[in-house]
Formats: sequence, structure tokens, C-alpha cells
Amino acid sequence: MMEPQEIEGEEHEQVLERVAAVDVAKASGMVCTRVPHQARPGKRRTRVWPVDATTNAILELGGHLAAEGIEKVTLESTSDYWRIWFYLLEAAGLDVQLVRARDVKQAPGRPKTDKLDAVWLAKLTERGMLRPSFVPPAEIRQLRDYTRLRTDLTRERTRHYSRLEKLLEDALIKVSAVASKLDTKPVRDMLEALIAGERDPQVLAGLARGRMRSKHDRLVQALTGKFDDHHAELARMLLDQIDALSAQIGTLTTRIGELIAAIPAAQGIDADGSTGPGAGRGPGAPVLPAADRLDEVTGIGREAAQAIIAEIGLHMSIFPTPGHLVSWAKISPQTVQSGAKNRPGKTGKGNPYLKGVLGEAAAAAGKTGTFLGERYRRLARRRGKLKALVATARSILVIVWHLLTDRAARYRDLGASYHASRIDQNRKMRNHVRQLEALGYTVNLTQAA
Repeated sequence: MMEPQEIEGEEHEQVLERVAAVDVAKASGMVCTRVPHQARPGKRRTRVWPVDATTNAILELGGHLAAEGIEKVTLESTSDYWRIWFYLLEAAGLDVQLVRARDVKQAPGRPKTDKLDAVWLAKLTERGMLRPSFVPPAEIRQLRDYTRLRTDLTRERTRHYSRLEKLLEDALIKVSAVASKLDTKPVRDMLEALIAGERDPQVLAGLARGRMRSKHDRLVQALTGKFDDHHAELARMLLDQIDALSAQIGTLTTRIGELIAAIPAAQGIDADGSTGPGAGRGPGAPVLPAADRLDEVTGIGREAAQAIIAEIGLHMSIFPTPGHLVSWAKISPQTVQSGAKNRPGKTGKGNPYLKGVLGEAAAAAGKTGTFLGERYRRLARRRGKLKALVATARSILVIVWHLLTDRAARYRDLGASYHASRIDQNRKMRNHVRQLEALGYTVNLTQAA
């Protein structure tokens, strides 16, 4: 008989006496409180009532719940309607937790009403059967608004470039087949000349710069088309939209840098021990700013580092181990075990903004001759590119966790030869010899000088 294993419970798995729950809707919320019954010892008193989703009404509710001695308030994450409840009740000094709707889905045989949903949510809360979601502090939430808007505007600018390329295809202009991108300066000069009325392919191709000059003949052929006045008018509108979006993205990037520099936990430390905005960038600084430390990781650029900080915060105490962080980010497959069989499950949806920036970082790292690049290529050969991309993103997030946990830690690349240096050379040699002998060869090995 196997010895029983002791499994430690999570922090949220505790029985609470005084709890409250809110079934959130757009214009109101159904509030339920469960506290010990004063007149009937051993019994629970359950009260349910609706509250308007307005600032004054929720502030009044916060005072009432605080007077009741409520230990924890649970909110169901319904769209973005939970935000006003979470922010105001948290500001009132209450312990508020946000839970996913799938964790509190309707139980079989239970009617579906707002009152019963609120009561069910309160019962789950008092028994510690809910896992709270991660809600960052106010300063990180503000930073997240800026980084997410920058991501959205960048995607919108990419859509405008796609529309511009379709317009050029309609005008029989194939410049995108010669130039790598439409956002390069030479291509912009050619487009501006086309809009201004220039139609001579030789003149347009003469606007090329740098290495693009060697493609003069191909450019002449690509710029020979039927670009007319209506194409020029539409192209002008698209370029103006692109310029406006680029200006807004630049403003957001500047503001994001200022917000991160103002957060104490993101600041560095100079050699003399002083800290503050701008500290840690001098020679011999023992602690670099958080964004600079993440920027050193292969595949992570400056903007990616800012986005990662905005999504997971700077304090890793909420994630006790790297495994907790990658599990929350949904970039590690679930383990499904039944009997003697183990099979991998799906990773889940997770935070789309975090998964997006990690995917871009993993794709960039996979093209380099570094440890992460070699890890991607080794996995891609065995498991395919998509799984290798997710695994590399997971490795990057584990590195980020260590860098944010220890402010003095710095990233050091292990090199592309790290995996090869740890291979059992004798075993690999025997495997190759057996393969050659199976093909009919006699192998004699001699140690190289």
C-alpha cells in the first residue's frame, strides 16, 4: 500500500464566516451577504438586494459591508462591468476578489436567477472554492491602459498598410514585391511622387536609396501601372491616417516610458545607492531599471518589455513560482491524468495581450543564434513550429519571472551550444555506430587530434 501524500491547500481555500458576493450586470448588481445568524446559533443569515452600478451607490454599499465586518467580497468577471465594483469596494478597504464566470457556472438542477446566482457565489466564497483572478495595482492598471491602446493602434496602422497595398495592386503597382515593406522611406517618397502626379517609372525608381538602388530595373517594372487620380486621392487619405496613428503611437510610447520611470519598483539603483527616475543607467550601476533588464533578454525589445510589465506587474509575490505565472498566462499545457494514463491538455485562452507580445518575442528569438533560438529549432524539428513557439514563449516568461523577482539579477545567454555540450557523447557515439552497422558498415573509431 502506498503512503498517503499530503497536499497543501491554497491560500484562498479557507472557510470564512462573513462573506459577500455581487452578481454583476451593466446597470446594477445583485448583492448577497452571508453572516452568522445572531438569534439562531449555528445558522447562517443570507440577505440579497439589488444595488445600482453607480459610484455613490457602490460607495454606500462599501460602507455597509465594512460595518458588517465582511471578510471577502467576490465579483464575477462580467465583461468590463466589474471594474467600478472592484475599484470602489477595494478603495473602501474591503478584500475583493475577481473570479471567472466559468468557475461559478450554473450547478445542475439550480434555477437561473440573479438572486440565486448571488447566493451561490457567496456560498462558494465562504467555503474557499473559488480561485481569485489577478488584478494589478492601480499604477499598473493605468500603465496597462496605455500599452494596450498602443497595441491596438499599431494593429490598426498595420490594417491601413494592408489597405494601401490592396489599392496599389488595383493600380497595377507592384512595389511591395520589390521592397520589403511599405513603411520604408524610399517607398514613401515614391508614393508621395505618385500622389503628386509623377507617373514616369524611371523617375520614380530613381527615388530609391541605399541597397534598394541595386533593384532599379525591377523597380521600373514594378512601378509601371495605371495609377490615376482616384488612386491618388485614396492613397492620400490612407497615408494621412497612417501618419496620424504613428504620431499617436509615438505619444503613447513617450508617456509609457514616463509612467514606468515613476514607479518605484521599476527604477534602478546607481553605484552610490541612490534611486529614482533615471537611476541605474550609469556605469557600474548594481541594479538596472526593470525595463532595461527585460530588454536584455533575447527577443524582447523595449516596447515588448514595457508591455510585459504592464500585463504582469512588477511584484512577483502574487506568483509564488515561475510555474504559477506561466499557468496563469496559459502558455503551458494542462496535465490530464486518469488511471495510469497521462496526456497533455490544451493551454487555454489566457491574456491575449501578454500571449501576443510573448509570441512575437519567441518568433524573434527563434531567428537568432542564441540559447533561446537553438531551443526553438530543436523543438520545431520534433514537435512542429507552433508548439516550439509556445515552449519558447514559456521559457522567456520564466526568465522574466526571475528577473523581476530578483532586482539585481541580469540575463546571461547560455549560447547556442548549451544543449549540445550537455549531451552524453558516449551514448550518441554508440547510437551512430549502431545505425552505420545496421546499414552494413564496419566502423572503427579513432580519436581526433
